[in-house]
Amino acid sequence: MAAIYLIRHGQASFGSTDYDQLSDKGSQQATLLGEYWRSRVAPSKFYCGDLLRHGQTLTNFVNGYQGPTTPMVIHSGFNEFDHVDILQKYNVQWQNFAQMSQEINQQNQPNKALQKEFYQALHRWISGDKDDEYKESWPQFQARCIRALQNIIEQELARKREFSAVVSGTKKSKDILVFTSGGTISVIIQHILKLTDQQTLAINQQTRNTSVTRLLFSENMLSVDYFNNYSHLEQAGDDWITFK
Repeated sequence: MAAIYLIRHGQASFGSTDYDQLSDKGSQQATLLGEYWRSRVAPSKFYCGDLLRHGQTLTNFVNGYQGPTTPMVIHSGFNEFDHVDILQKYNVQWQNFAQMSQEINQQNQPNKALQKEFYQALHRWISGDKDDEYKESWPQFQARCIRALQNIIEQELARKREFSAVVSGTKKSKDILVFTSGGTISVIIQHILKLTDQQTLAINQQTRNTSVTRLLFSENMLSVDYFNNYSHLEQAGDDWITFK
């Protein structure tokens, strides 16, 4: 039995012109997770999406973890969906993303206003009515995320079989950590648990920054052990628990 830990990135710059950048709190959340991991089994490998916030989360995790050097693989299959494209296709006013962000930030409750726009845009994206308008449709995004998961499972199982062929006995399975995003994690959970698109969207809304989701797999099995664990943030205090 082997384990894959899906780790959502730390708090990013939601509502700004460049979301793909951790806030100071987001960097510290990742450091807290690294410190928390010191008491766990050392990871055998890191996988990381190639977005900036993914790499920054991994870097700060390593700074907090201070463990042995671990191999790292960049895998774009674990990237998040393009929220800018989704917003722009939802409303032509979002074509100038920087201007629209500034206008929303001037409202009394900018985060609430932006979240409302964003989730309406997501519903349009997953409806399937306008798939040809997007750079990456909802079905294409789902397929990409699932392929990425299957890819690392196949690699791990192949490595284990090769080792068993030359060494008697069974090598102890190691933990694999994947630094990714909430949408990607939600789609993977959907795939394993056979959830509807609406249930998947609800899961995405609940995923906390730097939360951990644990998957278990073997040659004939893939399951969700737990989802959205953020106990490392609870230990630090409620102010550390964020969604964006």
